[in-house]
Amino acid sequence: MGTKQYGNSGKGIMNILFFSRLFYPHIGGVEKHVLEVSKILIKKGHKVTVVTEKHDKKLKDREILDGINVYRISVKKNWLKKFQVWDWLIKNRILIKNADVIHCHDVFFWYLPFRLLLPFKKAYTTFHGYEDYPLKSSQIIMHKIAEKFSYGNICIGKFIEKWYGTKADYISYGGVNIATSDKRQATSRNSAIFVGRLDEQTGIKTYVKAVKLIRKKIPDFKFEIIGDGKFRKDIEKDFRVQGFKNDPQNYFQQYNFAFVSRYLSILEAMIVKRFVFAVYDNPLKKDYLEMTPFSKFISISNSASDLVSKISFYLKNPK
Repeated sequence: MGTKQYGNSGKGIMNILFFSRLFYPHIGGVEKHVLEVSKILIKKGHKVTVVTEKHDKKLKDREILDGINVYRISVKKNWLKKFQVWDWLIKNRILIKNADVIHCHDVFFWYLPFRLLLPFKKAYTTFHGYEDYPLKSSQIIMHKIAEKFSYGNICIGKFIEKWYGTKADYISYGGVNIATSDKRQATSRNSAIFVGRLDEQTGIKTYVKAVKLIRKKIPDFKFEIIGDGKFRKDIEKDFRVQGFKNDPQNYFQQYNFAFVSRYLSILEAMIVKRFVFAVYDNPLKKDYLEMTPFSKFISISNSASDLVSKISFYLKNPK
């Protein structure tokens, strides 16, 4: 996907159109991925436009963020949503017409009708993560359609090839900015931090259960939770939840261990040299973690008791 192939100025400069269901200021792995990649592309001289859902009524329908042209579509969360998206794109088809490259982040179905109408328009897909477990046949079929009609694809994780049957052109695990400092701030060794969504895919309930067990032996074990999600109210009965933060690296530096199980958070913890304890509760998530080039550098557990055992070992053997 070299820039020189599609340039409209003879110098490899592209007009790039990204489709992403959610985008900044919404916080999440895909949102941050699209934001940071867009910033780099703009520094290289390219023009970037992001089309996304309007997740908050207070947001503008259109604005420029860090040089990125952002368009937000107001949709209702029901089965009619895809038709609302298609209707918006038809009305704003000039965006597609002017784009040298279309790149869909998971939501290839947004672009599918236009891919059929414009067969020579360069369109690519990045597949991020997975929807749920067990996978539904409809989810696998949608991946295959996106793969078939894309000029190329990037899979965030090798597990996607195994579980979706996708033939990846490139495999990535995301990226993080180099830390300005990895210096450990003054903190207790008996401490850990969780960063991420409070839902099934991040293992938050396993971490919470593990901390309760740890505190029976180490009452002053400090545990910080940075994130939000559907389990928040239940978790707040026993622990304080800070909500999402934009600078997780600064928080990782304040704690000894990182309780994280998603690629972006794992990389953010590792870049400041924090030891990662990741967890899984199904075979797909097991492959998600173990089929990575960094699996041997982190601790991977499948239960709260196993996690406690490994944490206890490293507390007794810090070297």
